[in-house]
Amino acid sequence: MKITKVILSMLFLCRLLFAEEDPEKRGILSSMKESYFMLPQEVDTLSDMFTEGLFYGRVRFNSFGFKWKDELNVGDRSVRKDHAIAAIGGSVIYKSAYLNGFAFTLAGYTTQSRGSLSSDEAYLYKAGKGLLSRYDYITKDKQGISTIAQAYLEFHNEKSYIKAGRLIFESFLTASNDTKMIPNTFEGATLETTYIPDTLLKAAFLTKQKLRDHSEFHEVLAIADFVSNDPFHKFSENDDSAVHFGLKKSKLDALGIKDRLMIIDARNHSIENLTLRMNYTALPDLVSSAMIQADYEMNFLDIDVKPAFRYMHQFDNGAGAIGGANLKTLTSRYSDPDSLDSWLLAARVDIDNHVWKLRFGYTQIADKGDLVAPWRGFPTAGFSRAMAQYNWYANTKSYMIRADLDLDTAGLIPGVQAFMRYAIQDFDDDKPGTQADSNVVTLDVLKEFTAYPGLYMKFRMAHVAGDNDTVAFVNGEPKTKLDPSYGEARFEINYLF
Repeated sequence: MKITKVILSMLFLCRLLFAEEDPEKRGILSSMKESYFMLPQEVDTLSDMFTEGLFYGRVRFNSFGFKWKDELNVGDRSVRKDHAIAAIGGSVIYKSAYLNGFAFTLAGYTTQSRGSLSSDEAYLYKAGKGLLSRYDYITKDKQGISTIAQAYLEFHNEKSYIKAGRLIFESFLTASNDTKMIPNTFEGATLETTYIPDTLLKAAFLTKQKLRDHSEFHEVLAIADFVSNDPFHKFSENDDSAVHFGLKKSKLDALGIKDRLMIIDARNHSIENLTLRMNYTALPDLVSSAMIQADYEMNFLDIDVKPAFRYMHQFDNGAGAIGGANLKTLTSRYSDPDSLDSWLLAARVDIDNHVWKLRFGYTQIADKGDLVAPWRGFPTAGFSRAMAQYNWYANTKSYMIRADLDLDTAGLIPGVQAFMRYAIQDFDDDKPGTQADSNVVTLDVLKEFTAYPGLYMKFRMAHVAGDNDTVAFVNGEPKTKLDPSYGEARFEINYLF
């Protein structure tokens, strides 16, 4: 009991908070990125390296309700079914102190869930699938995950950090995306340095990934092959919602291709009021991309006006010939069905007076190949992507307006922040491999409790209204696309200590 009190006291000394996917958002509304208010210090002895380390704790409850406009069966098999799921869990992270610049981090996470679907229906979970491993539930009847998702060694000096092991790496196309119970993590080595003036430069070589709903690390790109005696084996490798279904592990193995991520990511502030972001992400012999983004800030009568532009170019280095131009392998109506060459153009403007903010965003994907991004960083994020949407298929145009209100700063409701988004997603009706057009409304509300530092609640909802009469031709036969309409609600409680 005494040891427990000591540990809890140490845990309370510092809090682990999570910022968002978009650094310009206020508060911790989206809880997507790991950041620390306090880090361990440099020490002189090996024993102090352990005793002067810091613990960071989190207790978390998450719940999801999902309702399709129309449930759907194909024969006796459900394709769409309404569902609800909830989980309780959390994490304990230990960071050692630094000895001659060296340190280590261990992070254990757990999620224990209960939902409305039986184990043989687990494949039907959509929004709440991050609360459990569908593969473990189907094959082992386990509705929980307990895992060491981070375990890495690091070295740092005045301007650089080098890490190796299991870790989080935030970049344009890779992210922890911590909106469920366990963050998205990788195995590999990373570098972060500020040696270049006014520049944060990051690089990574990543060999494995563990998506939020997996108990084991798996391929960073390849999906599992069909196994006759294990029809749900596909959930054992990369089964992200944005995965390319044509890039099967057996195909890559036959060609001697290892799917490894190589990333260079930079942010520069050399010019006053201008932020330049650059990223290069590559999987040799498969696909690569280059991105550049410019954010500029102006001020008029105490109102900040922030225009931003993003351009991304995707290069097909062989993946298109293996898997096709469409992520679902339905390449009909693609200009080159065997090429993933493509580009993205994005623009937005923020108008912000520090109490409220308006954002107007737009993205356009070339009428070429689909963008490949199954690593929880989203190509359209911060411009037109709404909650749980994947709007980077070929020839897709999206428009979004977002309104933020800090009710605390406005003197209305203490500790409350909120934002709403309305997005119009215009997919290519003629392509059978893309969804039908949809309009999306989302609402996020966060309540922080100043009397209990580290405690907050978050409510999120989404309503999607889609077309139900879009017809595309598959092998010369007309087929009506599925109506993408649904509604969902999410409720979360976090205590960080």
